[in-house]
Amino acid sequence: MSLALYRLGLALARHRLWFIGVWVAVLLVLLGGAGTLGSHYDDSFTLPGSEAQQGQDVLASRFGLTGGTAQAVFTVSHGSITDSGPHDAVEHTVSAVAGLKGVSMSDPFAQSSNVSKDKLAVLGQIQFAQPRPDESVLDSVERLVGETGASVTGTVGGSLYNEIPPPSRVPELFGMLIAFVILAIAFGSFLAAGIPLLTALLGVSANASVIVIVSSVATISSTSPTLAEMLGLAVGIDYALFILFRYRTRLREGLSTGEAMARALATAGSAVVFAGTTVVIALCGLAIARIPLLTVMGLAAGAAVLVAVLVAMTLLPAIALLLGERMRPRPARDEPRRRLRFLHRRGGNGPGLGARIFQGWVGTSTRHPFLTIVACVIVVGGATVPVTGLSLALPDSSTAPKGTEQRTTYDTITRHFGAGYNAPLSVVADIITSTDPSKTVDDLASALRSTPGVVAVPTATPNSAADTGLFVVIPPGGQSDPQTSKLVRTLRSEAPTLEKKYGVSNVLVGGTTAINLDVSDRLSGSLIPFGAVVIGLSVILLAVVFRSIWVPLKATLGYLLSVAAALGSVVLVFGGSGPVVSFLPIFVMGVLFGLAMDYEMFLVSRMREEYTEGHSARDAITEGFSASAPVVTAAALIMVSVFVAFVPSGSSTIKPIAFGLAVGVFVDAFIVRMSLVPAVLALLDEHAWRLPGWLDRALPVVDVEGVALGRVLDQRRFEEEYGGVALSARSLVPAPGARPVDLHTASGTVTVLERPLPESRALAYAVAGHLAPASGDVAVKGYILPEQRAATQPLVAVVDPARTAMEVTVEEELGTRARLARRRRRDRSRVLDASLELLAQLPVGADGSARPVGASDPMGGLRGTALAAVDLAAALAAQVAVVVIVVEEPGVAPELLRLAQEAALRGPAVLLVGPDLRAIRGSARPPAGPVASAGPVASAAPVTPSGSAGDGTAVLDAATGAEGSDQ
Repeated sequence: MSLALYRLGLALARHRLWFIGVWVAVLLVLLGGAGTLGSHYDDSFTLPGSEAQQGQDVLASRFGLTGGTAQAVFTVSHGSITDSGPHDAVEHTVSAVAGLKGVSMSDPFAQSSNVSKDKLAVLGQIQFAQPRPDESVLDSVERLVGETGASVTGTVGGSLYNEIPPPSRVPELFGMLIAFVILAIAFGSFLAAGIPLLTALLGVSANASVIVIVSSVATISSTSPTLAEMLGLAVGIDYALFILFRYRTRLREGLSTGEAMARALATAGSAVVFAGTTVVIALCGLAIARIPLLTVMGLAAGAAVLVAVLVAMTLLPAIALLLGERMRPRPARDEPRRRLRFLHRRGGNGPGLGARIFQGWVGTSTRHPFLTIVACVIVVGGATVPVTGLSLALPDSSTAPKGTEQRTTYDTITRHFGAGYNAPLSVVADIITSTDPSKTVDDLASALRSTPGVVAVPTATPNSAADTGLFVVIPPGGQSDPQTSKLVRTLRSEAPTLEKKYGVSNVLVGGTTAINLDVSDRLSGSLIPFGAVVIGLSVILLAVVFRSIWVPLKATLGYLLSVAAALGSVVLVFGGSGPVVSFLPIFVMGVLFGLAMDYEMFLVSRMREEYTEGHSARDAITEGFSASAPVVTAAALIMVSVFVAFVPSGSSTIKPIAFGLAVGVFVDAFIVRMSLVPAVLALLDEHAWRLPGWLDRALPVVDVEGVALGRVLDQRRFEEEYGGVALSARSLVPAPGARPVDLHTASGTVTVLERPLPESRALAYAVAGHLAPASGDVAVKGYILPEQRAATQPLVAVVDPARTAMEVTVEEELGTRARLARRRRRDRSRVLDASLELLAQLPVGADGSARPVGASDPMGGLRGTALAAVDLAAALAAQVAVVVIVVEEPGVAPELLRLAQEAALRGPAVLLVGPDLRAIRGSARPPAGPVASAGPVASAAPVTPSGSAGDGTAVLDAATGAEGSDQ
């Protein structure tokens, strides 16, 4: 990953204006599309596979109730609603509403149960033809009901009238101002501080436009864009901070802007991609709940994170590169040199006071690690105690802001009729086998009225086909009342008894209230599976990244503490006002998972980097913490400020989520990651960084720390010092137990290396990228293995004269090799012709007088040198950079050396490796390609040493083939 991002950084440096132009064009298109289509949010819930949804489907198919519903309540302050004046005014309003296109409303006075016991109110039901009517229709109904007159006050409510006043942007602007101040302190530059805010806002604007556009074709709740905005701002600023901080650090080291950005993306950018991916996966994991609307909500928030990552990896670097040298930090003035050395050694970028604060912090945490662990667990554990009182429910009219039409209607109905009339249940039954449908419906209605907890059954009627009965059941409380949930379970448990007693079937409890209750139950049941997925994912990902067992285990336990503290704080602050939204726990778990892995990556990866560079376990903790804690502190404070900004102005759904995330981030960053984690690592000491060998081999290698880039840069510095190197191996152990190999060979040279046959073959295939070495480094033409294996494999050919050839002709074999080497047919033909021509030129016999191998010769009849000549001709025609010849039989070694020398004259570096190559000495005859030692290459020109490199590597004189004196 780091190498790909490094190349991305170099591309951004070359084409920064192009990247900026593409982003501007995309943003303009999205904004234009969103402005044209407008938003079409829908807060209705569907629950495929649930009993409530089945009941709702029956209502739609057999009663034609496919549209939305609303409730209208008419009240008088004195007298009776049934008096002639108020009665006539209500009847007139009902007729006017029913006269609207796509709207129907029955006479509320037709049933006495619609009139309150105090005679001050009457309740009417409004049915719409469309599931989501046009705003003009809803406004017309609201206007007509509100203009009833005759001292009658009329209001209309329900889920269709979820009018949410536009939130104030002042708190969000204040949060952005706090973020700007934190960024300015972290960077020491107002210019640098403004870039993360700009890119985060652009990313949020792009994602918000996408959500608006998608709402025209998919069901998206009104909460989704706010959640996406909140999360997009938070992670957008943080990701930009991580990359820009590393970029300015590289600039301070004196690198050019392009190289500094490339290295910043390769290191900090890798961590950003990793962290963003974990957040997106966790949010997409909300689909585990199998609730379509929640799945869409998770996808919207995940899209916000994905856009934030794309912006941070492309638009942010392009803008920073466009500003050029103005982004380079100014050198500190009037600062003692000793202080500057101290800051550089500690990796700090701020004042000495800041460095001392973080060093004191980590010193305190690790001085007595056991006490620190106990203190952190007690503090966080205390915050988790209120979780036991967590109550969940979906939002309904009771959670609407006070003063809105929806909330006023809800409160009026509750005051005059009871909360249960705001949460009616719809019970349907299949009565097709009944000989007297009306009597069956009446009997079922009487049975339902006698059910404990049922307040009333105001409606009991068969459909027009007399095959299905509909019963409206009023529960004792509102949707979030435990008594309502109890009644739903009671009705469902008694359904088989009712079916048997009255000869009906398929008694289903449905309706909006039942669906919402089923949704809450399914969400509660999804917490454990979702938590298992998230925790399992975190353990696997961290084990892959840090090559450790203890690091992912303590990170996961710390994450659970943070989640529990976040939920506990929500219950403590919002629990007194009723249940919190059902999807809060699962949503907070998903978001905090990604953010916790964020901070874990930036803190612990730097500690591991220090450990792998040779520091002791304790010193690695101190050095890594001091270097990474400032940016993690700034990132956490920014994220907390963004989340807190959504609390004052958010809806009843957004407020607890924002507050919980703010508390969770604060606890995770400052107590868990910056206090508990160093203490645990200090307690584990060297054991923290150990991984069982079998597990280390089984886990894939994911480079998110820039290790591969570091090897590439080391190789580049080596080549700059010693000249062009075709093949370089440093401390390369091709197989477990093999001796290390150190060789550096230029193009056009031959190196002879003695090794046992198994080691020789392992070395050959390790150099070719077909076998992972046990340890060490190997590079071909500057490409390192195994990270750049795709680039090195076409550059290396292995020649093994002892291999078993296929029963084809030489020309067919070379044709197959040509097809593998080139994609285009014209190129394949050219390579084949070159292979045949080269084969005719290569010496095949020991003295060069043997008949050359012919194109029609069968491959099965070739042995030893002849077989090697075919392989070598194919390799030279494909213009490989390195040829490795495995010498199994010492008797043919002189002939193979002759082939190697002829091949080296044509450009590639040639390595002969085998168990006993003493016969080579004195056998090479001029003219031949130069033969190099296995030591460092002095220049890019062909090297002709004249001595012995030792360690089983023979060095021959290029002119005479005789062994010379040491170089």
